[in-house]
Amino acid sequence: MQHLVWDLNPVFFSVGPLTIHWYGVLFATAILSGLQVMKWIFQTEKQDLAALDNLLVYIVIGVIVGARLGHCFFYDPSYYFANPMKILAIWEGGLASHGGGLGAIIAAGIYSKKNNMNFMWLLDRLAICTALFGFFVRSANFVNSEILGTPSNVPWAVIFSRIDNVARHPSQLYEAIAYLTIFFVLMIFYKKKKAQTPQGSILGVFLILIFTARFLIEMLKEKQAAYAADIALTAGQMLSIPFFIAGILLVIWSVKNSKQVK
Repeated sequence: MQHLVWDLNPVFFSVGPLTIHWYGVLFATAILSGLQVMKWIFQTEKQDLAALDNLLVYIVIGVIVGARLGHCFFYDPSYYFANPMKILAIWEGGLASHGGGLGAIIAAGIYSKKNNMNFMWLLDRLAICTALFGFFVRSANFVNSEILGTPSNVPWAVIFSRIDNVARHPSQLYEAIAYLTIFFVLMIFYKKKKAQTPQGSILGVFLILIFTARFLIEMLKEKQAAYAADIALTAGQMLSIPFFIAGILLVIWSVKNSKQVK
């Protein structure tokens, strides 16, 4: 059976000492796309667009710091505890989406407090952007031949020739497609009521859908954490469970709260 052989050069272009990677291009696209969605939301709800500039800085820093620390402490803690200076070596790779999510929440909390903005209102709107962000980041993982799927003979299996000659599930694309679908679901949900959308409902639905998809797709991924090698669940699955539960609790709280307001 013929499978797609993926051997794209991870370097987008290089001029002298300047090297731009595809991962960086797609990561920047993810940020800019999310920013455009937030601009539309702010305009729709007649919010001050000037506030977005500072918000972007807070969220980007929160995502990067959280994703790096998440990778170090969720996936290979023994190595980074033994080599703490390596935590700073972000150019060597290693970002965890669960950590990035926590970092974004903390950054949003600090930002909302400093700017007297409703924290839950902000998280609801950021959830929509985050789903779109995830689509681009997982596409970047595919381009980079990382976060590999398990071996498979399905017709759409991919051989990542930079890694090995094994046909695998393109798990990165599974997640990318799932996240893009969730983005559209959340947009449709938001457009129905916009400013009147019950607080916490968008974030709750986001957490339920994202981490259900993540949990299921993890079954088709190679395990990334060494300590999880002998455990039935992957590190990604174990980390997804509390986020999923938080989503259910948020939806329940949102429904009860909206009934009380009425």
